[in-house]
Amino acid sequence: MKPIKHFNTTGLLLGTLFFAASLTPTLLPRGEMVQGVITGLSLSAGYLLGYLLHRLWLFLELPTVSGRTQLISQWLAAALFGLIAVSFLWQATEWQNQVRGLMGMKEDARIRSLWVGLIAVPLFLVLKTAAYWLHSAFLLIPHWSRRLVPRRISYVGGVMVAVVVFWLVIDGIVFASLLRALDRSYQQVDALTDPATEQPEDPALTGSNESLLGWETLGRQGRRFVTNGLDEESLAPFSDRYQPPIRVYAGLNSAETQEERAELALQELLRVDAFDRSVLALITPTGTGWIDPAAMHTLEALFHGDVASVAVQYSYLSSPLALMTESEYGADQARATFEVIYGHWRSLPADVRPDLYLHGLSLGALNSDRSFDLFDIIDDPFQGVLWSGPPFRTDTWRTATHRRDRGSPAWLPRFRDGQVIRFGNQSGGWDDFNRSWGNFRIGILQYASDPITLFDPSVLYQEPEWMQGERAFDVSPELRWIPVVTFLQLAADMTTGASPRGFGHDYSGADYLDAWYALTEPEGWSEEQYAELRAYFAERY
Repeated sequence: MKPIKHFNTTGLLLGTLFFAASLTPTLLPRGEMVQGVITGLSLSAGYLLGYLLHRLWLFLELPTVSGRTQLISQWLAAALFGLIAVSFLWQATEWQNQVRGLMGMKEDARIRSLWVGLIAVPLFLVLKTAAYWLHSAFLLIPHWSRRLVPRRISYVGGVMVAVVVFWLVIDGIVFASLLRALDRSYQQVDALTDPATEQPEDPALTGSNESLLGWETLGRQGRRFVTNGLDEESLAPFSDRYQPPIRVYAGLNSAETQEERAELALQELLRVDAFDRSVLALITPTGTGWIDPAAMHTLEALFHGDVASVAVQYSYLSSPLALMTESEYGADQARATFEVIYGHWRSLPADVRPDLYLHGLSLGALNSDRSFDLFDIIDDPFQGVLWSGPPFRTDTWRTATHRRDRGSPAWLPRFRDGQVIRFGNQSGGWDDFNRSWGNFRIGILQYASDPITLFDPSVLYQEPEWMQGERAFDVSPELRWIPVVTFLQLAADMTTGASPRGFGHDYSGADYLDAWYALTEPEGWSEEQYAELRAYFAERY
């Protein structure tokens, strides 16, 4: 019976409630490994909160129990804890299968209660032990400093050191520096990696011997992008007006500075006569430099290949990792690229230049939003933007969502009756307005099950608006907001979650096609032809 005294009863009670709550569903299905980690972190957070509440109770000198009564209450609490944990573990698989069913996935009973417990409990013990030693280490600071300064000053100094260390970790300074070092290492490794595809021989393609951008400098994602334009065979069943699309990509190794990479991209566009095309798409890639093939293939199909697209890489890190550690990651490169490309575009006669659209997925959407200022383009605006899965930090998205028209849900807002900004999802939503879309258009494609878009740090302490009222069809009705726990669940969904095409953060070709069609209004497509094209992309992506 002695070991139980090493645990705080209030902490165990609240920790067990958090343990149980962590097993409830969120936006995406998850396996037992991820579930075990979430459950262990939730147990630890609940225990810490309970411990602090207990210490506050003692500090206020409120009545407590002791002796035999305390021991009995501890064992009764332990029995209650076990009953609650087992009850919720029993239901975990059913909840996960419910989420899978909403997304058209097969049921998969992989949430084995034993494995979740074997992961969660040791993780809790490790974190509890680490917290104990960290607390002891901070107590040593005033103990040592009392030899040199008065006791009260030494305690204040200890607290200040703790606050500074905590701030360095939370603000991401230490972690962001580590990520930058990793980013540079991946950049050097990628430059030495053998290309996954063969160097193009066509002089019109970026990376060829005639190109201003060396094949070896494009990186893995750049090589894939420039050689993966929509081919004639794919478009043949729907159009006989095909022409090869133009694709330009500058990798991190293409030049030393952001400005030099942007200028190289512009010169390559000029070399291949990209400004003679009907549409020019300025793409901000994801953190790894990846560009979703579905996003560009659909645009190229709508204009029969008469599209030029350009992108400049800014990182090798995954978008969720960069997003959580540095909010400005990549914005400077996106801004430099926009200024160079837009600057040349606006210098051309308005009646001969291509329609200019911006695009970004995930972190690319965030950085694309930060690449321009409306005041800089208001006298000569480009045609518009399409952002898919914009992260919660995207300013335009946040403004339109928080100031949405009354009665519209947060997961599919309507903003000022769609005159400038429109949202769409799997069910459309692009044309459901009384007023016409203006000349400058912002389209935002988002799913209600996308944690990258709907996660927000404030979910730690308050219920998000998208959980209130009517639920989207792809969000579980069993999803409930629980302080701290929901934060951990959504953070796991954002960093490790996986979903089929058309759900979560994986956007389908059919939905991209609808978004581009509404945004650009291409001519010459009958309802029957468009339906066939949409069915093709729905099956392919």
